[in-house]
This record gives sequence, C-alpha cells and structure tokens, in this order.
Amino acid sequence: MPKVTVYDMTGKSVGEKDLSDAIFGVVPNKVVLHAVVKNYLANQRQGTQSTLTRTEVSGGGRKPWRQKGTGHARQGSTRAPQWRHGGIALGPKPRSYRYTLNRKMKVLAIKSALSAKVLEQELILVDNIHVEDYKTKTVVAMLKALDAGKKPLIVTAEADPKLVVSARNIPGVRTAVVGALNSYDVLGSGKLVMAASAAEKLEEVYSK
Repeated sequence: MPKVTVYDMTGKSVGEKDLSDAIFGVVPNKVVLHAVVKNYLANQRQGTQSTLTRTEVSGGGRKPWRQKGTGHARQGSTRAPQWRHGGIALGPKPRSYRYTLNRKMKVLAIKSALSAKVLEQELILVDNIHVEDYKTKTVVAMLKALDAGKKPLIVTAEADPKLVVSARNIPGVRTAVVGALNSYDVLGSGKLVMAASAAEKLEEVYSK
C-alpha cells in the first residue's frame, strides 16, 4: 500500500496517508495508456479541414481548346486537378475522428497514470487546497512552498472557481476536478498536486 506524506499549503508536513493499492498501486499498463491517450487526442480533433474539388473551384466552364487537331492532350476544363488553380483530387473533407473505448480501458488508464505518478514520486498530497480570494500570488506561494516545479496539475474534489481563476494566469499550471480528470492530463503534467479529499474521492469512484 503506497504511503505518501501529506503537506499543508505552506509546504509543512502534517502527516502521512495510505493510498489504495487498487488505485495508486497498480502496475502501469503502457498499452492501455497509449490507446486511451490516442483516443483522447482523436476526439479533440475539429475535423473541419476541407479542400475544393473540380466542381467547387471557380472558372473552368469553357473547354480550353477543341478536342482534336491541336497536338495537345484533350482537356475538358482548366479546373481539372492537373491544372494550376484546379481542384484537388481526393482531398480531405470535413469528418469526425471520434471513436469510443470501453469504460474498463479508461478506468485502467487513469489508475495506471496515477500509479505512475506515485512510482515517480511526483504526487504531492495537500491536506486542504483552499483560496480565500481571487489571488494568483496565493497559488504561486503554495506551489513554490510545495516545490511543484513546472507544469503542475492541481486536482481538487470539487470545482473551486476562486482556485481556477487564481491559477489560470500562471504559465504551465492547470487545474482539474476528480470528475473531469483524465489520463492525458495526468501524464501531460509535471507534478500532481492533489487535495487529500480528491484522493479519497478517487478511491471511492474507481474502487467500484
């Protein structure tokens, strides 16, 4: 059972906490992580790329020269794909790249990502993450005291608008709540600064 030190927002150690083996102590499955991250990125694609075919480009209504007797290859339009300013043959059109994976893979991926952070000693557990006012310097001071480094991900059990607003102007810093946490965000972050209540909720949600 993984045991991690619990800190307060000033960086002072206030105790230790045993984390669930089922959530934070599994062997990371790289194959599943790759599949889930690939799925996440595919689902983020806009799919709005579009090229014009020969029927959509302007011009080309007149046959450039007669069919026979010129010595040239026969041509029906100056907007055929082989012509300059012609249409694109077999070019991309708007489409959806979205596809789904089953829930078991997603759950295993998030467990693998969290366990990897524990193994790499990149999980910082905080007893209570709370911001009184919309103050960026409060979050900056907390991250500095915790030695969170670059690109930390702050995870809380519930949405905290004051924390989100206070952290969003800090380069590289992101926030997330347990309900919206995904493997891509966890793997793409540096250290994981997590509230103790968020760790408990993760254990409650993913132990089912």
